[in-house]
Amino acid sequence: MIGYIEGKLLKKEDERIIILANQIGYEVLLPAIVMDTLKTKLEGEEISLYIYYHQTERQPKPVLIGFNLEIEKEFFQHFISVEDIGPLKAVKALNIPVSEIAKAIELKDVANLKRLKGIGTRTAQKIIATLKGKVDKFALITKDEPKEIQAIEDISIKVFNVLVSQLGHKGNDAKRMIAEAVKRNRSISTFEELFEEVYRSTKTS
Repeated sequence: MIGYIEGKLLKKEDERIIILANQIGYEVLLPAIVMDTLKTKLEGEEISLYIYYHQTERQPKPVLIGFNLEIEKEFFQHFISVEDIGPLKAVKALNIPVSEIAKAIELKDVANLKRLKGIGTRTAQKIIATLKGKVDKFALITKDEPKEIQAIEDISIKVFNVLVSQLGHKGNDAKRMIAEAVKRNRSISTFEELFEEVYRSTKTS
């Protein structure tokens, strides 16, 4: 099963793209919220997506659905658990940020859920009945650029492991040092930059 694809953008259409990875072109459906983040991407540029792989007896042809963040994919899996919402309908429906959808569900805001493409009052009520109390964490997703969020999280984990396992810092201290470093320097984009920023503060304190 395919869970993640990284490769070159070969072709971009209204609701789908083709990614060239290891000389294989994968056709991937994208919700509007994901497609919007690829507006500035040109053919030939590197991209990466988390993949929801859909195949059933009724749908024998595999369908790949792409997301920028793993947490978006997780929300999607909750969303398609609602009666009458299959993966293909869900792809078309997700035209506003996941955080806004999650907030609307928790607040029982039918009017806001009806902003979703193809979702009427009855289906909005089913969404609330099925998911209320299960999707509150998704309301915390920020509006920052998804790839930047993912990158800084990956870098932070690597620096944390070095601080704790190799340099002997306590876990809570390491987390605080990293958080303060990122807050001081928002332009950090590599392991080396974050590590240097962390230790610059220890030398001056």
